[in-house]
Amino acid sequence: MKASHDVKATMIENGDQFTDPFFSRFVLRHAPQPLKLTDAVSKNYKFPTFYSDVTCAIGIFMCDYEKARKVLPDPRLKPVRMTKGRALVAFSCYEYKNVMGVLPYNEVSMMIPVLFDAPVDLPVLPMLAGSKYPGFGYYVFHMPVTSKENQIRGNKIWGLPKVTQDIDVRREGGDCVTTCFEDDGTPYFELRVPTAGAPAHFDVGADVVSRLDQRWLLSRTSFKSDFTINKYMGQLFKKGNAPDRKYLTIGDTPSARVLRDLDIEEHPFQFRYSKSMNAAFDLPHP
Repeated sequence: MKASHDVKATMIENGDQFTDPFFSRFVLRHAPQPLKLTDAVSKNYKFPTFYSDVTCAIGIFMCDYEKARKVLPDPRLKPVRMTKGRALVAFSCYEYKNVMGVLPYNEVSMMIPVLFDAPVDLPVLPMLAGSKYPGFGYYVFHMPVTSKENQIRGNKIWGLPKVTQDIDVRREGGDCVTTCFEDDGTPYFELRVPTAGAPAHFDVGADVVSRLDQRWLLSRTSFKSDFTINKYMGQLFKKGNAPDRKYLTIGDTPSARVLRDLDIEEHPFQFRYSKSMNAAFDLPHP
């Protein structure tokens, strides 16, 4: 999808796209004040933001622990420790076909699973316990999106590092392939996620950790869908394995520099894919 740098003055009416019982869990409300998008455009969005019929492709890889720690902007944030001096980096690729009040767009969230002011820093266990582990969350360090409006929303409401870029999501053989491009059209990130795998149902929530105007924020993301999963648990005990084929390609461009600095291993740790997911992303916790 080509990036759109236009910010429309009106909001679309698409409330009929969110009839699944999942959405009835949430009470929609407005933010304390409308969001000023440009000098001429302000919008009074409802929250949490609803997403329906989302294509979601996730790739999780091992990376160097100390280099992941350098990406985090505060010593209170620490990567979740994995084995052999490693941390995790997760790439969540989305085709948002229906977004409440907003035109469709593509997005890639590049994240490090972290502990924030956690009383105990145990290895591996936070990934198994998820939101039940004190202080567990995800820190987003790069977030390309195809919509300028949604870049502004992410920057101003949550302090997320969104940038407006072209993002192509396509099906190729048995893979969902996501490619991100620099402004000059150079590809700098490509992830191939297998669409076949073991079935698994997810109905979960997690906190996204972000920083806005020197304040740390926690914002709840929730999603429900049937996924196909491919796990490579043997990677916990091995380091530097070569995969059966290339799943992750990182270019040599400015946007790719932070990815190259993480020393991401070629072999995946886990893949998840859903053709149609429902999700909600709320305002930061009070």
